[in-house]
Amino acid sequence: MSETTAESSESAHAGAPNEVSGAALHLAEVTKLYPGQAKPAVDALSLDIPAGEIVMFVGPSGCGKTTSLKMINRLIEPTSGTITIDGDDIKNHNVDELRRTIGYVIQGGSLFPHLTVAANVGLVPGLLKWDKKRIAARTDELLDLVGLDPARYRNRFPRELSGGQQQRVGVARGLAADPPVVLMDEPFGAVDPITRQRLQDELLRIQREVRKTIVCVTHDIDEAIKLGDRILILTEGAHIAQYDTPETILAAPANEFVEDFVGSGSALKQLSLARVDDLTLVSVVTATLGESVAQVRERAAKAGETWIVVLDDRSRPLGWVRDRALRGERIGEPQGRAAAVLDRRATLNDALDTMLADTSGGAIVTGDRDEFIGVVTFDAVTDHMRKMTNAAQERAEASSDAPEGEPGDRP
Repeated sequence: MSETTAESSESAHAGAPNEVSGAALHLAEVTKLYPGQAKPAVDALSLDIPAGEIVMFVGPSGCGKTTSLKMINRLIEPTSGTITIDGDDIKNHNVDELRRTIGYVIQGGSLFPHLTVAANVGLVPGLLKWDKKRIAARTDELLDLVGLDPARYRNRFPRELSGGQQQRVGVARGLAADPPVVLMDEPFGAVDPITRQRLQDELLRIQREVRKTIVCVTHDIDEAIKLGDRILILTEGAHIAQYDTPETILAAPANEFVEDFVGSGSALKQLSLARVDDLTLVSVVTATLGESVAQVRERAAKAGETWIVVLDDRSRPLGWVRDRALRGERIGEPQGRAAAVLDRRATLNDALDTMLADTSGGAIVTGDRDEFIGVVTFDAVTDHMRKMTNAAQERAEASSDAPEGEPGDRP
């Protein structure tokens, strides 16, 4: 096997980074006081959210994070204050028109059970009076983007989908009208941990392509660390405890509340900041469906490899096959259990969990549109995690040994 970095391999597939299609959000002194309550649910929240970033809202139950999110699309009307999208006050727009220009994704996908997948995805474009051909093209494009084959899924009903598939359709529907801002309220809270991890990876992959401004509420600090370009940690009344990058919040919590909320083992949580594409990937022999078996065997023999990754006609991995298991004249789909597959932005924690569950020594790594870019090994992941842990411990020891007032001290 030869080695390559995920970054260099990905650049060959993806080319130049996609342009930001999101819009900047600005909240100024936004307040929500419900009738009969002595204290506001949201008390003068002021916040700037840069275009094209994922910002995660976290905090204890009842802190106002969901209320803050819903005021952006006026599902909840602010009592006072101003919210602008690219400088445009949301109060300048009819509420229905506003909501059609802001994507909204909630737990479970919230699909209409009597509508097909295509009809669910195309609902908002239809309300915006797009023509049928444009809606159909956009629906197929988005189903492909979220990893669902349009030909296979467009005519299915929600009851025929798994929970993870329903959530993917929900994401596609939220992106259907190409909104600059997408709001997500606990989008992955109703699925099992393995599906949750895959959907998180899928969101990161989608965001690499669409570069929307995504505001997401979660109760899970680990999810916030994994997904967020920035994290907003709120206390009661939606007061800001800290608003910063995951790296800064883990390395330098602003106060005891943030330190307690992030929890013990912040050094270990920093492993969630390390991604598969921080590692050196291994290049392996690949074969495409329908390719000559003789040619593939010859290529594997020259490389000294016994395992081959089979790809479809769009360079998406279908699984592994041993050279001696190749049959017939043409490469067919691999048989047996599906191989472990990771997105290149998966965390090392997720990579380790995936490989341990699969009992394999490595995992296939994919990039944009699920294209194959290499293989990550179990040893590479554990070695990198060990180095990060040792480095974090050394920093902590240096900080505790430093005399008061010297650079090692955290303010």
